[in-house]
Amino acid sequence: MQEITILSGKGGTGKTTITAALASLAPNAVFCDNDVDAADLFLILQPQTKESHAFESGWVAHINPDTCTQCGLCQEQCRYDAISNDSGKYEINPFLCEGCRLCERLCPSEAIHSVRNQNNTWYVSDSRFGPFVHAKMGAGEENSGKLVTRIRRKAKEIAREINADFIVSDGPPGIGCPVIASLTGTNKVLIVIEPSQSGLHDAQRLITLIESFNIPTYAIINKYDINKRIAQTTESYLQDKGIPLIGKIPFDPVMTKSMMAEKTIVEYQPDSSISEIIQNIWKQLN
Repeated sequence: MQEITILSGKGGTGKTTITAALASLAPNAVFCDNDVDAADLFLILQPQTKESHAFESGWVAHINPDTCTQCGLCQEQCRYDAISNDSGKYEINPFLCEGCRLCERLCPSEAIHSVRNQNNTWYVSDSRFGPFVHAKMGAGEENSGKLVTRIRRKAKEIAREINADFIVSDGPPGIGCPVIASLTGTNKVLIVIEPSQSGLHDAQRLITLIESFNIPTYAIINKYDINKRIAQTTESYLQDKGIPLIGKIPFDPVMTKSMMAEKTIVEYQPDSSISEIIQNIWKQLN
């Protein structure tokens, strides 16, 4: 079983569109959307949910006004200015509270208690291409890296149960914690790069991160013809790094039309030049 993770240094490169297209080509595969902070692969895969599970992340403290003695120790020691006394009683702002639980430990009257956030859900679904594991995080919630690890673990469990040949994962953009959680233990990485100055810069940062994991890495340039000068610079950089460039996809409004139709480009126009390029990308990945 091979796990292929598709990443990009920044958002908007077309990573999810490419992932969906590869999903339509991958035989006997399980799919996973690791971009839990802004999941959107489901928009194209149109899954039917089979299971949903709550995911706890972080802590938020609460003050019981009936047992609070108004000593002010919690407000004095809170480093995040999350505790106020504007209304004549001590209250905790949940948007400022970092869940460190210091106030709970310091309170002499034990008037403060903390609860786990449960504003996150992960799902096991069926899609027209195969099993699909994905998640939804609430706005501003934390521990997205742990949630990525959780759904990847479930995707692997399903893959073992059905004896799948592939896990195809849509990773998050950037180089943060959820990206690191997506990289750990994956077999191959495909980087989607757009030919812009920021696209190249952020791809370079991502490649530096991937190098520390020593994972086989491939790259494609999406919409390469919108800036051929930077596309050429990107090619030279990849060549210097020894990263195979396995595809150059031109800009074409048909990609947008396929997404509006809730289909991958391979489904929408299977005989188009872009579909042929993506089919060749999948062959080179395997």
